[in-house]
Formats: sequence, C-alpha cells, structure tokens
Amino acid sequence: MKRFIIAFILLTISVAATWSQEAACATFTSRVHDFGVIKEEGGPVTTEFEFTNTGKRPLLIIDATASCGCTRPEYPTKPIKPGKKGRIKVTYSPLGRPGAFRKSVKVRTNGDPKTATLTIEGTVTPSHQR
Repeated sequence: MKRFIIAFILLTISVAATWSQEAACATFTSRVHDFGVIKEEGGPVTTEFEFTNTGKRPLLIIDATASCGCTRPEYPTKPIKPGKKGRIKVTYSPLGRPGAFRKSVKVRTNGDPKTATLTIEGTVTPSHQR
C-alpha cells in the first residue's frame, strides 16, 4: 500500500510538471511603468504592457482588474497563439488626485502562472497652487 501511495504521488507530480510546461504563459516585457511627473489638468495618461505567449497553448486573458476606479485596463478578448504578442492598455486619470500614486492591475489568464500584477506609478502636480 505504501508503494502505491508513493507511486501515485510521483505520477501526480510528473503530470503536473508536464502540464505546466505545455500551458500558455504570458511573459511581459515589463510589469512596471513610471509616468514620471504629470499634470492634474493634463487629462488621462495611457501606457501599454506588451507580452508574448511563451507557452505551447493559446493564451486567454480572462480578466484585468484595477486597484481603483482611477485606473482602467483594456485587454485582448481573443486567444493569443503561442509565440504571438499582445498588449494590455492601462489608462490613469489624474484629475483630483495630486501627489504620488502607485496603482496595480491584476491580470488573470488560463496560463501558468494564473495571475500577473502590472503596476503604474508617478506623481501628479496639482492644477492650482493653494
């Protein structure tokens, strides 16, 4: 019985390792973008996070969720084939938010790993001196 349990555990580990090697995988060029200093009255600012599906299966972006309402992510809804690139666009609205900021976007995929966190940061200069 003990041998059966050990064999079962080893088989499970082997199958899991094989699956992770064949899974889709979003490999980002960068996961952090610094906008530097931006003006509050300058309007929303946008950046794009580029990624490549470095896995062996099509990659699906299931969801991208921002840490607050001032940040809006947009992501591809169609599968990204192995070896192909995609982009996640992130827009930040500085109006009414003077000072330093650091916001995150959690990206959920069908790949390995299942989640990735993207970060935007910078400093907003106020529109009026008080």
